[in-house]
Amino acid sequence: LWDNDAKNKFIMFKSLAIITLAASANAFAPASFGVRTSTAVFFEYGEYDDKLWDNDAKKVVYAKWDPATARSTQNFNPFETFDGNSPDASGIYPGQNRYKDPQRGDVSYALMQVERAEIEERNANPKAGDVIGCEGCMNKKPQN
Repeated sequence: LWDNDAKNKFIMFKSLAIITLAASANAFAPASFGVRTSTAVFFEYGEYDDKLWDNDAKKVVYAKWDPATARSTQNFNPFETFDGNSPDASGIYPGQNRYKDPQRGDVSYALMQVERAEIEERNANPKAGDVIGCEGCMNKKPQN
């Protein structure tokens, strides 16, 4: 049925196909077996990450905030809004990488009135250095 020439060509083609398949599969294998390299980058979340992020927690973070120091997950104004949004417990805004929806406290009209008075007091007496564009602020220019 097969002559020697056809049989040799078939065996050579079959061998070439197996070698090509093995070589291409090697492209997807790790460079060295048994050794893993970490792709994780260290990221430090805020003090209240995965904890209750209510007005009292925000006041603690605000008290520690230094407007003259670079903004970070440990140094941010929790009351600062950016594009109409409030930050999470790490100072990250919705739409940014690593944003986590915070655990919010209960809200009532009476609590909102107390918080409103605190906001007015805070706006009337900002921390020294709390100006638009300072190192510790997200906003580098006035918001519309």
